[in-house]
Amino acid sequence: MRIDLHTHSTASDGTDTPAELVRRAAATGLDVVALTDHDTTRGHAEAIAALPEGLTLVTGAELSCRLNGVGMHLLAYLFDPAEPELAREMELVRDDRVPRARAMVAKLQERGVPVTWERVAAIAGDGSVGRPHIAQALVELGVVPDVSGAFTTEWLADGGRAYVEKHELDPFKAIRLVKEAGGVTVFAHPAAVKRGQTAPDSVIADLTAYGLDGIEVDHMDHDEPTRARLRGLAADLGLLTTGSSDYHGTRKTCALGDHTTDPEIFGEITRRAAGAFPVPGAGGRVDA
Repeated sequence: MRIDLHTHSTASDGTDTPAELVRRAAATGLDVVALTDHDTTRGHAEAIAALPEGLTLVTGAELSCRLNGVGMHLLAYLFDPAEPELAREMELVRDDRVPRARAMVAKLQERGVPVTWERVAAIAGDGSVGRPHIAQALVELGVVPDVSGAFTTEWLADGGRAYVEKHELDPFKAIRLVKEAGGVTVFAHPAAVKRGQTAPDSVIADLTAYGLDGIEVDHMDHDEPTRARLRGLAADLGLLTTGSSDYHGTRKTCALGDHTTDPEIFGEITRRAAGAFPVPGAGGRVDA
């Protein structure tokens, strides 16, 4: 069984529509895929409508969090999207994305980069605008070689010269809200140092004591020694360990299923969830 629990569609900063993503997941040979767009569940309905037979969809989101100045991403699975407080907090994060992106474009312009808000907005389309859309604009201008090249302190990384903070959840609050909505939480790419400063192990221990369920270990931004260290930490803390592609379509080099989650771990995630159930495919609409 092949299980990929971290993907993004055009509902946030991916390049595949939700329908295209689930069809591609099935064609790739995945058995289970999670749709975890940034701070939104807007793509779920389209993905469910197009879900091919034989593929199971895990509904989720990747929540933007920050603690002591360090950015963190929390994968939330199988929660009730109608839970009022969680829905309200996710809306606050989304509402802050446009003014934040505009401010980052302005900072780039001040540095002589001929990027425009109009182009960034066009790249984002109907998705939740964010740094990957600005990074794509920089790629088009030849400023950086690829999207990852924009996530440095020279440009868009946390604390970078064109970085602007946005409204983000306290991770302890995020865990509480997801739990209250019946969901399961996994700390995404916790040791992705090339993205900027990361949370120390002591913070992961504190989050675990507060109810964190797992950490994402097998990820493109973790080398083998890092994965081994994280597995040891997870064993010490009693955390689940997941593997995922963090697929963004053509915006990143990773492919669906590049990293996967053990079926036993997936089973435990579903057992812990009470807000929603995985959705089995029934041969979705071809035109979805």
